[in-house]
Amino acid sequence: MESTAKLLGHPIHQMVIVFPLGLLTTSAVFEIIGGVTGKRHWSRASYYLLGGGVMTALGSAVPGVIDYLAIPKRTRAKRIGFLHGAGNLLVTGLFVSSWLLRRHRPGKPTAPAISFSLAGTILALVTGWLGGELVDTLGIGVNEHAHVDAPSSLTTLRSASPKIPA
Repeated sequence: MESTAKLLGHPIHQMVIVFPLGLLTTSAVFEIIGGVTGKRHWSRASYYLLGGGVMTALGSAVPGVIDYLAIPKRTRAKRIGFLHGAGNLLVTGLFVSSWLLRRHRPGKPTAPAISFSLAGTILALVTGWLGGELVDTLGIGVNEHAHVDAPSSLTTLRSASPKIPA
């Protein structure tokens, strides 16, 4: 099933989801480094990464919802898409909670703030796997004419059927 939210022929959600995943994961890594080394600048950096990760997560949700609404009802893809989206809402909520708990002292996060970040990171691994299941196994967001010799996505002329080499 082809994505309905595209930019230059590519699904927007798959393009932009790398930003929150990278920022939020790096935030958790920096938090661990800060905890191990005792250096507060790592925790401060984690705080700012959290803010950027949450903002980009909210932005990446929009094309994700658009694509979800196009998935046929009563299908495995619809059920997995729901779990993926609801799980990512929870992930975002965990990171927002962590960010809010840190805002007065970004360099010295509380145990609950760290716990929320780590829980968000672990849950993001699950929801990321569900997103992979949608694309790789169920073909959601994949061009219906995809094949190894498909023309560029910038081309408006697409073959109606895949070219099979002789």
